[in-house]
Amino acid sequence: MSVTADSNKGSAPILVLHKVTEILNCFSIEAPEPTLQEIIRKTGLPSSTCQRLVQNMVREGFLDRDGDRYRIGIGLVRWATPGTLGLDVVRLVKPILQQLRDETGESACFYVRDGAFRTIVAVAETRHVVMRPFLVGQVMPIHAGAPGKVFLAYDPEARDAITGSELAKFTSATPDSLDKLDSQSRETRERGYAAAFGERHDDVGSISAPVFDHTGHLAGALGLGFPTQRVGPGDVERLGPVVAKAAEAASHALGYDPKPA
Repeated sequence: MSVTADSNKGSAPILVLHKVTEILNCFSIEAPEPTLQEIIRKTGLPSSTCQRLVQNMVREGFLDRDGDRYRIGIGLVRWATPGTLGLDVVRLVKPILQQLRDETGESACFYVRDGAFRTIVAVAETRHVVMRPFLVGQVMPIHAGAPGKVFLAYDPEARDAITGSELAKFTSATPDSLDKLDSQSRETRERGYAAAFGERHDDVGSISAPVFDHTGHLAGALGLGFPTQRVGPGDVERLGPVVAKAAEAASHALGYDPKPA
C-alpha cells in the first residue's frame, strides 16, 4: 500500500512534466505562435487541463501571451541562454539588425571584441547605392570608431588591452591618447551610446550602443555604420536613441535582465 502511494506521489509530477513537454512541443520555427485551440488539438489534452497548464506556464514565464496566441516566454529563453549563447548570438541578434537597418536605412552591425580589436560577426547591409562596405569577419581597432568606445566604456579589459600600446592615427580625428578615450568612455556611459565621425576613415561615421548577456556582462556592440555625406553629427540626437533601443532589444534577446537581483 505504501509502495503504491509512494509510486503515485512520484509519478504525479512526472506526468505534469510530460504534459508541459507536450505543450512546448507545439512551438516550432514554422509555427512559433499557436493559439490555445491549436495547442489543445496538437497535444490531445482535455481543454480544461490544457488551459490550466498554459495559464500556469504564462504565469511562470515559460510562455508569453499576445492576444489569443502564445509564444515561448522570455523566462524560458533566459534559462536556456547559458547553454546556447555562443551558438545562437548571431541568430538572435540578426533580426534586430535587419529591423534597425530598415528603420534607419543604414548598415547595422554587431561587433565582439578580441583584445585590442573588434570584429563584425553579424551585419544587415544598407540598401543605399552609396555605401561603405561592412563585412562579417572585418577586424578594426577598438580605439577608433563608435563600437570601440562602447567596449572601452563597458568592458574594463578593453582598456587594459590598449594600455601601453601605440594608438595608430588613421585620420586627424582618431583619438591617440588614453585621456581622450577615457573622456569619450564617460560620455558614452552618460548617454548610453557612442558616436564617431571620421576616426578610421574620413568619410565614415558610426553610432553604437552596448548589448549585455544573461550574466550582465557586455556581449558586444550593436550599431550603425554610414558614409558621412549622408549622416552627420546633427543626426546623432535622432539616431542615437534608436540605436540604444535596438541594443536593449538585443540584450533582452540574450537573456539580460536589467532589474537588480
